[in-house]
Amino acid sequence: MKTLKNINLLFLLSVLGFASCQSTIDKPIEGKIKRNTISVTGKIPGRVHEIRVHEGEFVKAGDTLAILSLPEVDAKMVQAEGAVKSADAQYKMTLKGATDLQLQQLAAKRDALQEQCKFAQTSVKRLSNMLQDSLISRQQYDEAYTKMQGAKAQYMATLAEFEEAKNGARVEQQIMALGQKDRAEGALQEAGAADKERYIIAPQDMSIENITLSVGELALPGYTLFTGYLNSSTYFRFTLPESKIGQVKNGQEVTIEISYAKTSAAGTIISISQLTHYADITTAYPDYEMGEAIYEIKVKPGDENAAKEFLANATVTLKL
Repeated sequence: MKTLKNINLLFLLSVLGFASCQSTIDKPIEGKIKRNTISVTGKIPGRVHEIRVHEGEFVKAGDTLAILSLPEVDAKMVQAEGAVKSADAQYKMTLKGATDLQLQQLAAKRDALQEQCKFAQTSVKRLSNMLQDSLISRQQYDEAYTKMQGAKAQYMATLAEFEEAKNGARVEQQIMALGQKDRAEGALQEAGAADKERYIIAPQDMSIENITLSVGELALPGYTLFTGYLNSSTYFRFTLPESKIGQVKNGQEVTIEISYAKTSAAGTIISISQLTHYADITTAYPDYEMGEAIYEIKVKPGDENAAKEFLANATVTLKL
């Protein structure tokens, strides 16, 4: 009887050992469906005014995800627009010169001084004749001659002032006014660029995974407002120990079993790289020695459009 029990025990151990070996041999290579992630941030601080998408929603590149309230930027826009108007008026004034009324005043002054200059010249001629006949003193003649020279100088100055007013400001003043105008326009462009940042735009086609803020909350520069998956970047990720890495190679055609969808997909191995530590494995029940190196296998799906519909992080099986 004891012998029979021993035989039964040995038989049971043999069956269990065979089953254990068989399960080790037949254990599938499990992995995960992966996609590249993307974070959408803001550049200008502001409060969330409106959120236009929902978690899980697919959006196209250029779609508006949210709108921020930026009162400080609105104030800068008004200031910049006023500075542009002022600088533009200053520049136009240097090109045009004096107004029509100012030109009329300068023309009247020019004509008056011209008449005074003519009268002074006539008086000097008369006094010159009288001086030759010794009818006046030399002092009287010199006084009249000095007045004539002064009247002539005033006339020439007024004539130059009239021409300058008619032709506009000097070139240096025009360049300076133009520089002020360009500076004001640059400030307006800067304010306009900041104003565009109130719209949080999707940089690529993506599916929204997480929305971090709610309406009314403050969004700081560089803070992640949305995270999402790039559906076009779907790939399959597996980990293999070095004892099994010889079964695969780059460019190898493989079949992927997608458990949750009960379907399969063709794929191509595009990358084999060693992992830096043992924590980054995707196989649920890894079978490897502690001293073995672990390698990451990336498989590109053959039908990328169909792969966009797969659920991220779902379990898949590699068939070689």
